[in-house]
Amino acid sequence: MPSGLRLFGPVHLLIIASIPALAGALVLLVRRRRPAARAVRLVLGWCLLTNELIWYAYRLDTEGFRFPEALPLQLCDLALWMTALAALTLKQWCFEIGYFAGLGGSTMAVLTPELWAPFPSYPTIYFFLAHGGIIAILLFLVWADILRPQPGCVRRVFIRLNGFAALVGLFNSVFGTNYMYLCHKPASASLLDYMGPWPVYILSGELLAFALFTLLWLPFRGGQSRNREMPG
Repeated sequence: MPSGLRLFGPVHLLIIASIPALAGALVLLVRRRRPAARAVRLVLGWCLLTNELIWYAYRLDTEGFRFPEALPLQLCDLALWMTALAALTLKQWCFEIGYFAGLGGSTMAVLTPELWAPFPSYPTIYFFLAHGGIIAILLFLVWADILRPQPGCVRRVFIRLNGFAALVGLFNSVFGTNYMYLCHKPASASLLDYMGPWPVYILSGELLAFALFTLLWLPFRGGQSRNREMPG
């Protein structure tokens, strides 16, 4: 990690703690003022999208158009767009992909960030706004009982994410890229370091992802979501 942000140092821990704290504060707000739930989720969704579009503009201005390296084909890119669309549209399939990919992938990204610039700089600030924003929005939607995973979601999302990974893997093989770390592990420390060499860590990651998805589903086995934006 570049100098300026020590892994699990005071600043890093403060960033980690602020994400659920923000989601919890917003949930308390909408519980006291139920009609505010719609406005909050729309603002969150648009903020997440705006942050991402500003980042694309920044990359284009500073680096130019870089193909095939700088495309939004990482798992967290998919989670970000699905999470934003879920907040804006309440589409269940968007939410479920965002929920599992976002809470799984973005949480790992926040805990073990692969930063490529010193902290604080715009790229590192963007990194935490994007990944932290994904987590905060998903927690808000769930804790405010606006959306939640539905029966069969683990199988559905697992199949869809593997389909996405297959397309990304094909892209990697054609253009020599390493999206989703399907070709080699990231340079910085990550959980993949403990999962064996390539391609063993891919299979290990699949098994871990399925187990994690199952754990994320367990709290919701007993019922279906109600949209609490509306009274009654």
